[in-house]
Amino acid sequence: MNYETFLPHQDLRSFVKCFWTLEVPANESSARQRILPDGCIELFFILGDDIKRFTSEEEFIIQPREMVLGQITRPYFIQPAGYVHSFAVRFYPYGFANLVTVPLDQLADTETPLAQLFGEETAGQLSQGIISAAGTPQRIQIMENFLLDSIQHKVTIDHIVKSTVDALIATNGSQPIHAILKAQLSKRRQLERKFIKQIGISPKQLGKVIRLQAVLKMILDQPSGQLTNIAYEGEYHDQAHFIKDFKEFTGASPRHFLCDSAMALSAALYAKG
Repeated sequence: MNYETFLPHQDLRSFVKCFWTLEVPANESSARQRILPDGCIELFFILGDDIKRFTSEEEFIIQPREMVLGQITRPYFIQPAGYVHSFAVRFYPYGFANLVTVPLDQLADTETPLAQLFGEETAGQLSQGIISAAGTPQRIQIMENFLLDSIQHKVTIDHIVKSTVDALIATNGSQPIHAILKAQLSKRRQLERKFIKQIGISPKQLGKVIRLQAVLKMILDQPSGQLTNIAYEGEYHDQAHFIKDFKEFTGASPRHFLCDSAMALSAALYAKG
């Protein structure tokens, strides 16, 4: 498995977390892999063989080859049909709202074809450029040109939404929303509405995802660490609360996370950020 991340152009760094690529040989990529919520929206291109996304134990869809992956609110399984080769843009939680006008909760837990969001002509030109590019540097340049042109006149993110997300990230999701809002508690309902539209999930959901992201990285960094200590570092009330949230987030217990082969891809993504 070869997973690499790349920083975006300076003018995109407040919106785009990174570009990333993933390559997995066909003989290593046949097992189902569990995909976890990460609080981000991704613009994703499948350059290798098709990928299945399971909607039940046996039923699945074939993911679009050029798509936007909305906010994930629950873990799900994918299974490559063979060789994995992907190129993607990972946006900060408030980043993708600067590209589209559709409420982002409509994209949650779905794969939306690019043409549905950007139109057939624009999506076709972008996709063809990415597919025919000579390599990753050229793909990044094509995407940066597209994003810089698209974002230039559409910076629409609300200040209170951005400041709340920044506070959640800065505290690894452990700070309660009422503490972030402080004297602006009357704006909480308004914040909830704006989050649903511009982030795709509620402030509480995003805080929980960010918090558990931090815990996952602790587990990967300290594979022999005590769960009690990890729960304490994650500022959970107790170990039982930590394990409950972890299972909801990953579908597995913390002790099973590291030895579950279905978590190999997620573990690699989280280890590198």
